[in-house]
Amino acid sequence: MIERAHLRIIHALAENGSLTAAANALFLTQSALSHQIRYLEQKLEVSLWQRDGRKLRLTQAGELMLQVAQQVLPVLEQTEQTLQAYAEGRAGILRLGVECHPCYEWLKKILAVYLREMPQMDVDIVHQFQFSGMEGLLNHHIDLLVTPDAVKQLGVIYQPMFDYELVLLVAADHPLSKKTYIDAVALQHELLLTFPVAHERLDVFTQFLMPAGIHPRTKAMQSMDIMVQMVALQRGVTVLPNWLAMEFCQSLPVKAIRLGQNGLAKTLFAAIRETDQAVGYLQKFIFLGKQSN
Repeated sequence: MIERAHLRIIHALAENGSLTAAANALFLTQSALSHQIRYLEQKLEVSLWQRDGRKLRLTQAGELMLQVAQQVLPVLEQTEQTLQAYAEGRAGILRLGVECHPCYEWLKKILAVYLREMPQMDVDIVHQFQFSGMEGLLNHHIDLLVTPDAVKQLGVIYQPMFDYELVLLVAADHPLSKKTYIDAVALQHELLLTFPVAHERLDVFTQFLMPAGIHPRTKAMQSMDIMVQMVALQRGVTVLPNWLAMEFCQSLPVKAIRLGQNGLAKTLFAAIRETDQAVGYLQKFIFLGKQSN
């Protein structure tokens, strides 16, 4: 059987041209290298090189071995480096699930930084509509779930990344724009533009409207950009995280208003499997998430 050490010998002889130089390159004594050469030839039952004065010349069989060495040794070296990167959490595929429509805007920014700092990593974003985010995490369809809802689950840990507040976005000339905060009843006769998610999974309903018994008209929209344009034209109102609402306030005639006197506070979490706490590329994403806001 041809071993990696044999290929290294062939490669060193071809690169250095003499037994002494090849031995030095391999950190061997000349006698030790000569012994390995004889052993290899006896094992293969073929001559791999011939003496040409003070130099060694590869035979046809030796040339074949050299071609193999030139192809295989770089592949083995690269494979070892990649496996080492896997072991150290510097390489692999980060499979993300996101349970927060507006968070895709945040995700675009953090992924740009993540991929620059982790050049050996790939990222795959799995849409939450294909399954429950928690189900995807537990079944190993994803490695990390970005979610604002920390639901206790055996085998899963939640690491907080940053706090934020949900706010109402209205047109700058909307009657509600003059208020510093609104109560739920103020939305009774408004058209609330939402993402295509069940109301039971939207915090503005579960934590603000439903407890007050308020049920405004709603319209689900796929495109956030179009939704915000509709708001700017007084064709409805919507609820967004404050960090995202502030961006729109700088570019469009819209205003953000607090929901309730004390606001509607939330935290964005990274949920990972308990067994993956030490995985480097997951912790790198969480670290960048904490630094992002």
